[in-house]
Amino acid sequence: MRTLLKFFALMLFAVPAWAAGLAALSSSEATGGLKEALTQGAAQAVAALGRQDGFLANPKVRIPLPEGLAQAEPLLRMSGRGKDLDELVTAMNRAAEAAVPEARSLLVDAVKAMSVDDAKRILGGGDDSATQYFRSKTESRLTQLFLPVVKKNTDKLALSGLYNQFAGQGASLGLVKAEDAKVEGYVTRKALDGLFLMIAEEEREIRRDPVSAAGSLAKKVFGALGR
Repeated sequence: MRTLLKFFALMLFAVPAWAAGLAALSSSEATGGLKEALTQGAAQAVAALGRQDGFLANPKVRIPLPEGLAQAEPLLRMSGRGKDLDELVTAMNRAAEAAVPEARSLLVDAVKAMSVDDAKRILGGGDDSATQYFRSKTESRLTQLFLPVVKKNTDKLALSGLYNQFAGQGASLGLVKAEDAKVEGYVTRKALDGLFLMIAEEEREIRRDPVSAAGSLAKKVFGALGR
């Protein structure tokens, strides 16, 4: 995902001597370059996670047992339910992997809808300003898209029903977060967290070392600066 925000990263790290060159770029050129970089980066993030083992084999985003089941894990394993627990973890991560491709079109649409003011805020924002832009524009709709895909994958396991039963009771007593009362809600939330985490990590890396991240897109846009 090395193309993510190349244009915007270089912009952020431009030295004062570049000021005249930056001013020479029109708003449409600057916004267009940023949009292209974000579109490519979002597509690569989705591709990395939306494949087999994209979640399960990545410790940064791997979805663990929900807290309620994790606390009961020793007892469940002693009672012979260890295989069920392992199958549930695999199913949850497979569900996330199956759901993530649904994000691509919405992320692209969010980029297309970006205004000049949005671009300015991203270019001058913090280390995860682009990630936060994506999250604010897509999280609600992505939740709606992910839920049925996740539910289809997790409903296959008996332990999912057991979790929903006990977590539902816990939620009514305030012992479990309402959004985690059903396993599909928990997995959807963790899948979205994982997606935005990976986008944020790439964003921070490019901000840290924009020169080595520079590629054809950034070079094309910044050729106008005469650097």
